[in-house]
Amino acid sequence: MRGLFVAVRTIANIAVAILVVWILMRLLGANTGNSLVHWFEQAADWLAAWSKGIFKVSTTSVQVVLDYGLAALAYGLIGNLGARREWT
Repeated sequence: MRGLFVAVRTIANIAVAILVVWILMRLLGANTGNSLVHWFEQAADWLAAWSKGIFKVSTTSVQVVLDYGLAALAYGLIGNLGARREWT
């Protein structure tokens, strides 16, 4: 059973990493025509589909952080705290 929780935590951490990398790419103005940047954009959009637009703000950079950061926070908390709780 411990292996399952390690897998859940690993997947959650990968999701968080993808979202954080996309936030940084977007804020730093990465070229969306690049295939690697495009992959991160598509993956982050899929991971954050449920959290995009929950909050509406006028600043684009803050909107990006809220849309994708909320998803990253949720995956990080659920994946890591949930797995840690089951081990004890």
